[in-house]
Amino acid sequence: MARVEFEHVEKIYPGGTLAISNCSLHVDDGELMVFVGPSGCGKSTLLRLLAGLETLTSGIVRIGDRVVNDLSPQERNVAMVFQDYALYPFLSVRRNLEFPLKMRKLPRDETRRRVEWAARLLDIGPLLDRLPKQLSGGQRQRVAMGRALVREPTVFLLDEPLSNLDAKLRVQVRAEIGELQRRTATTMIYVTHDQVEAMTLGDRVAVLHQGRLQQVAPPRELYDRPANAFVAAFIGNPPMNLFPARVSDDGTSVVVAGQTLTISPRLAAAKSGRTVTAGVRPEAFQLATEGTAGNCLQAVVEHVEYLGHETLVHVRLGQERAEDERRLVVRLSGMHQLVKDDTVRLHVVAASVHLFDEGGEALPG
Repeated sequence: MARVEFEHVEKIYPGGTLAISNCSLHVDDGELMVFVGPSGCGKSTLLRLLAGLETLTSGIVRIGDRVVNDLSPQERNVAMVFQDYALYPFLSVRRNLEFPLKMRKLPRDETRRRVEWAARLLDIGPLLDRLPKQLSGGQRQRVAMGRALVREPTVFLLDEPLSNLDAKLRVQVRAEIGELQRRTATTMIYVTHDQVEAMTLGDRVAVLHQGRLQQVAPPRELYDRPANAFVAAFIGNPPMNLFPARVSDDGTSVVVAGQTLTISPRLAAAKSGRTVTAGVRPEAFQLATEGTAGNCLQAVVEHVEYLGHETLVHVRLGQERAEDERRLVVRLSGMHQLVKDDTVRLHVVAASVHLFDEGGEALPG
């Protein structure tokens, strides 16, 4: 186990493509860190720089107390699991697990001990004499993780490991990976484009976009206090509703599509008259009743999705085809019998309104 550090890391490919820009980040010893972001954001490149499969343009990478910039992948003692598993199809599960240990010329007894340990840990003992083609997708994934674990690496790297599994199996294997990390206390870095995986697995989550680190925080903090509009829109399903707004002259509210929302007093200082981006999570809205006092938006229902445990309501603020119309998604618990063209009043507490400046950065509050 070891701490991992990236210091001002940059990666520029031939031709000038900037893959990683000035990234500084640390992963604590025994932590499960998740790198998340859309395709092409640089998260897999960052993982490959750590593994030694790509060379740095500039910056420093440390594993433990060692600068590893000039070390080969073998010298870094990291183990990587790829999305395609990369198992040898002509070798049994046992031989796949033994392969990296034989390459390192470990004694036979030590090889057997490590293979049996990994087989017990991952519950693949009954599969040891099968070929990969005789295994399910989830079983192949466990074998791939076992082959990495037997090396007893200081850092365990997983690059989109669940992308080839169906939805139900992803949930199961995701839970197994989290439990495996807790039981082994291995420093683990997990790359995914799926923000559900990121939020459910990571001790902390690093959000990347266009090669730049946007925010690093525990999942709850990412959701409740996004650092910028990109994080706000990327984390959450459905994402945060973002819409242009203007802070009122007295600085106590914002005007959205001709309607007014009160904002937290902590957000009000020195922002009067500014054009901002306002954000509200879908679940922060509630249907207003006759007794609901203030801070409501009137909207027209455009589409309703009944999901059993919840209802997603797509609404429009303002008049249809008007320049100031805004479309929002509202998440309501349970089943609500709303239909297209219904008029609804949506209540939101002031503390649930986020504001972002012209550059997309969150305003303090």
